[in-house]
Amino acid sequence: MPDSFVHPYIPNSAPATKAAMLAAVGAGSTEDFYADIPASLRLNRPLDLPAPLVAEQDLVRHVEGELNHNVSTKERLSFLGFGTYNHFVPAVVDEVINRSEFLTAYAGEPYEDHGRFQALFQYQSLMAELLNMEVVNVPTYDGFQATATALSMAGRITGRRGVVVCSDVLPDKVSRVDDFVRPNLDLTFVPTIDGTAHVEAIIALLGADTAAVWVETPSCTGAVETAIRQLADAAHAVGAILVVGTDPIGYGALTPPADQGADIVCGDIQALGLHQWFGGAHGGFIAVHDDPRFVMEMPSRLFGLASTDVAGEYGFGDVAYDRTSFALREEGKEWVGTAAALWGIAAGVYLALMGPQGMAELAETILARTTYAQARLGALAGVTLNDNALHLREFVIDLSATGVDSRTVVDRLRPLAIDPGVVVGEYELLVCVTEMTTQHDIDRLTDAIASATASSTTQEKSA
Repeated sequence: MPDSFVHPYIPNSAPATKAAMLAAVGAGSTEDFYADIPASLRLNRPLDLPAPLVAEQDLVRHVEGELNHNVSTKERLSFLGFGTYNHFVPAVVDEVINRSEFLTAYAGEPYEDHGRFQALFQYQSLMAELLNMEVVNVPTYDGFQATATALSMAGRITGRRGVVVCSDVLPDKVSRVDDFVRPNLDLTFVPTIDGTAHVEAIIALLGADTAAVWVETPSCTGAVETAIRQLADAAHAVGAILVVGTDPIGYGALTPPADQGADIVCGDIQALGLHQWFGGAHGGFIAVHDDPRFVMEMPSRLFGLASTDVAGEYGFGDVAYDRTSFALREEGKEWVGTAAALWGIAAGVYLALMGPQGMAELAETILARTTYAQARLGALAGVTLNDNALHLREFVIDLSATGVDSRTVVDRLRPLAIDPGVVVGEYELLVCVTEMTTQHDIDRLTDAIASATASSTTQEKSA
């Protein structure tokens, strides 16, 4: 782009304006702002973009054509999970969050609140009831960020660096968390046994530098951790904090981590009324007990009842605002900007619709269908389950005895409009079922995998 070009939509692109701005900050050119970026990371050529489309209708046609290459889980039989899940979203959830007073990612300010603070307070209250903890934040970006923040809180509270990771965690989550906490925390991973925590090995690693014990339940393979109480007691014995990353979808039936000694519970709310949307609408939650040591380390906004200028009148406003980066700015413990407040309202609507009985029925349904799917697939010739743990929603099958690798199974089932799961190893396939997955769907998957693995054996024999 020549220096004389003035862009019609980009502010301050006029050469004279840019020159004045550069002079004001003492820079010779815009290249000075990128001096810290290594040459190996720079493109050093113009972006490979197609010629611009002059008319808006042409651009719309082009973009829609690209988007039409996507195929949603509504059009195929999907057993994909691994972080983003195909749960039912009631129509009223979309109706509420598309109202103009809610349709923004910002949490808002009192002068233009229009009910947002109240809706988020109600979300926090419903989540607190589900998790059996007293304090829940306004959603942060996603569950990955919530976990990174929860571990950072543990490090600040204890003044220590060590984090013992007890569970099988999503690889993308590990990467994101490690990037965030690396300057202040050191992660030590303990391999699981039969899908869940190796308690003895974990206890042996705990010591004076342990800030937190990090448990994921369900794990990235769907295994439900049964030793949370033991891990909590062991962590507390050395002055460490138990951080539990979880998905709240199962706590209508499962015992919440808080009842088993967890100090901080965190995770993602995508399963609570948020669509998959080719990667998901995600929002992260952090829950703690009503303990100032923990509450004051939470960087996210909290909404609660607050007095107003009118005596005896109450409204909804920020709680302990002085602990946030909004108040502390560069002195803040962590920076909090645009979050996922809209998804908090969606999850609040979902939880209000479901109620305690609905959440209990949902969790029991998912547990039952997971068990049924494990039984059906595990009964196939050459197919085994990877562990004997209790599973919620996801589990891994091992195809090695069939002689057909997992990628081949996926390739053979996709023409049948079936996505059988996520490839997590050469012969390992992660299968996910939800309340959207019927018994007939599971039977269809079972028959398809049986056919895909049997045909390979037949082909090899004929060859």
